[in-house]
Amino acid sequence: MPISQYHHDLIVQYNSSYHKGLTTQEASERRSDSDGLNCIDPPIKCPKWVCCLLPCINHTPSMKQFRLVQPDDAEVLRDGNWIRYDAASLVIGDIVRLVEGDVVPADCVVISLGMDHVEETAQSIENGSSADGVDSLEMTVDSHFITGESKPRRISVDANRTAEPATLYYGSRILEGACVALVVQTGKRVLLAHLISQGRWPPKHDLTEEVKSGDFLGCDDEGISLISVT
Repeated sequence: MPISQYHHDLIVQYNSSYHKGLTTQEASERRSDSDGLNCIDPPIKCPKWVCCLLPCINHTPSMKQFRLVQPDDAEVLRDGNWIRYDAASLVIGDIVRLVEGDVVPADCVVISLGMDHVEETAQSIENGSSADGVDSLEMTVDSHFITGESKPRRISVDANRTAEPATLYYGSRILEGACVALVVQTGKRVLLAHLISQGRWPPKHDLTEEVKSGDFLGCDDEGISLISVT
């Protein structure tokens, strides 16, 4: 599937490559220069020994929901090859592939829809279908547990047959379809981490419009500009 000029420029901005991703060395350097691993603090922080003495802490509604939105691993493009990594190892600028059932492992921007950004044929794009029968020009993502939105969001292509601008938030779940996406925020900078730190998670109402504006998050300029992509 072709990518738009907007997505091309975004990849360049993050010094990544749509077809090759980051190199192992680049990823290691970015991890060292950032906040470290792609992990976020739970809504209730306590030492392990306290959790052992008070196991009820792990069974509070917020902790139960937190476990549901934690990604295990991710398919990432490194050195030109698709490999499966622990989600905690992702860095900003990584190219990831997400399919039905995946938990989004970082805040990402959808770059293209469908399973494969290299071998997708013009005929399959024209027909709007992939080999497994899932519409490659549409994807459905559920962000209810993150933003409180009432129903899953459908992401499709625009008039130029390129993926419409869309952000996928850490902890959301892919219900249908597949995509190739660019990691734009990790760890303590993802939306979920900001909501938890501000005591606004789990969401008590639909935060979608507030998230689009980015105004209430208290992020730095970089965070606001990324979250404003809808």
